[in-house]
Amino acid sequence: MPVPEAAILQKVLRWLVYADEDLRLAHHGLTLATGCPYRLIAYHAQQCVEKHLKAYLLFHQVDFPYTHNIARLLELCPPQGAWAETLRDAEELTPFGITARYPAEEEDVTEAETRRAMDIATHVRQVVRVALAQEGLELPVEPSA
Repeated sequence: MPVPEAAILQKVLRWLVYADEDLRLAHHGLTLATGCPYRLIAYHAQQCVEKHLKAYLLFHQVDFPYTHNIARLLELCPPQGAWAETLRDAEELTPFGITARYPAEEEDVTEAETRRAMDIATHVRQVVRVALAQEGLELPVEPSA
């Protein structure tokens, strides 16, 4: 598959930056000594996943809906994205894209659920970035920890 034109590549990279900012903010939220807002951290983990998948779809010039539904985004991944089937646990994060932002009758998000959401987001990030790099996207060098 040919690599998309420069304008599309710029947009893909921008989606990845936004996704990484969500994940970085979520990690920071977990460092709060008191009043840790687990629902918001889970929301940012969900956003990280959503934006990574949308970046992949944009790279392949797949028209995607502006949805928070992770399952729908995974379904849209092109056949060369066989890895998408391995990320089905990311579908657990879909509710955090909406319900974690607004008061509702649902139970609060627990620390365990939040940590799982973070693990899933980190894994999705890694898988999508590897796929994009293998398909020709030049990713910026990440700073060392």
